[in-house]
Amino acid sequence: YSSKDLHGAEYIDSYVFNKVEDIRFNSTVGKYVGYTEHGVKNAETWNKGSELAQELGELERYCKHNAAIYYSNVLDKTGEQG
Repeated sequence: YSSKDLHGAEYIDSYVFNKVEDIRFNSTVGKYVGYTEHGVKNAETWNKGSELAQELGELERYCKHNAAIYYSNVLDKTGEQG
């Protein structure tokens, strides 16, 4: 994202095992995507279950909520001289 309105913010949740990305949720894509045989199987299951609904809410609940706090506490003050 590139503005305070957080339009275009993206939430990504990756699962990595032995340095190989197995599965990823991306809020822009709106679902899990598997990158290994195991990840593909999990993605199919998780996209049909409650896991997907929870991940879909994380952009609003976690990312945008915390980004607004960071903006008000850090980024808005970068022009101030102390």
